[in-house]
Amino acid sequence: MKKMLSLAALLAVVAYATPASAELKFGGDAGIRMRTQFGDINRDTKEDDVTYQYRIRLKAAADLGSGYFFKTMLMNEEGNIAGGWQSVGYGNHEAITVDISNFYFGRMMQDSHYMMGRIPLNSFNNPILDLSLYPMQALDTPVFNINFDRGYGANYGTKIGDGDLNATILVLDNEAGRASTLHTDTDGLFNDGYGVHLSYKTTIGDVTIEPQIVTVLTETDIWNQDDVAYNFTSETDREFRLASKVTPWTLGATASMPVGDELKLTGSAFYTFCDDADADYHATLLRLKGEYGPFMAWVDYNPAEDKKAGTEYSNTFVWAQYKYNVYESAAGSFTLQPTLRWLTTAEDGNDAEKDTSTLRAELWATVSF
Repeated sequence: MKKMLSLAALLAVVAYATPASAELKFGGDAGIRMRTQFGDINRDTKEDDVTYQYRIRLKAAADLGSGYFFKTMLMNEEGNIAGGWQSVGYGNHEAITVDISNFYFGRMMQDSHYMMGRIPLNSFNNPILDLSLYPMQALDTPVFNINFDRGYGANYGTKIGDGDLNATILVLDNEAGRASTLHTDTDGLFNDGYGVHLSYKTTIGDVTIEPQIVTVLTETDIWNQDDVAYNFTSETDREFRLASKVTPWTLGATASMPVGDELKLTGSAFYTFCDDADADYHATLLRLKGEYGPFMAWVDYNPAEDKKAGTEYSNTFVWAQYKYNVYESAAGSFTLQPTLRWLTTAEDGNDAEKDTSTLRAELWATVSF
């Protein structure tokens, strides 16, 4: 916590000392969360528990003029698989570190923009990367929780016709950054895993549609969500891959429309497949989401098949949350958010079946500033 406060003080000093030509803004949020868990929570079959967690995120943005900008966010990531939420440790003791979770800069123009750096991915609202990187269990927002909703790369967007085209190049897998004892072929320009995400968002009447595609230009690894979440500790943990050096394709679309004055419905459908020498699988992710004033809920369905392993998967996830504004002003807000998360997973293959179910009831208290 002292380190976090020191960084906040440093940002304030920088803001005071910066020339008036650069407009700096600072903000963020701090939250506490009580989570009650029932069922098959993790791989050691621990059941029924109450977890107390907290999260602090500090944000800074600089307007450099003529559309040029810089943004960053600081958050605790060390040993964390919960999207920045830190659990209170045994004996009320835990290690707290601060990381530059994302930073990016670029330029906003009238009909186009570009940015580069450690950019946010919006994976909480758009599950295409969840399915691309965690195809056999793509639910419960793994890119947001495990990868902290950011990737290293560059984005370009421009207006075409009545819609907006966006292209993002991401470094999905930095092959040369791994221990040399694991690889003998890490050198070379195209050994890293480069991915491209293309989308086109337009509105037809009251319906907003966004077809999308993610493709891997070179080769990348993909992962088992449970293995990475509970066991991945370093770059040497390669046994937790689902497949190595593969080139999957993921495509689909989202569509949203208002229903009446307050209800908004959004549907998403994505499909991923891969047929390489070391991998042969396909998976689907379907989502139906509803937003009604302060209430938001969605249900996901994720069937998948790994033909190499001879295993079929069937996963279902429900998220429901109500946001109550206790206080709101121009300076910030204080909200309470009761949340329900229910995940069921099923595996069938090799003469064995596995069914798990986890229910999480949470209460979030968050102050934004």
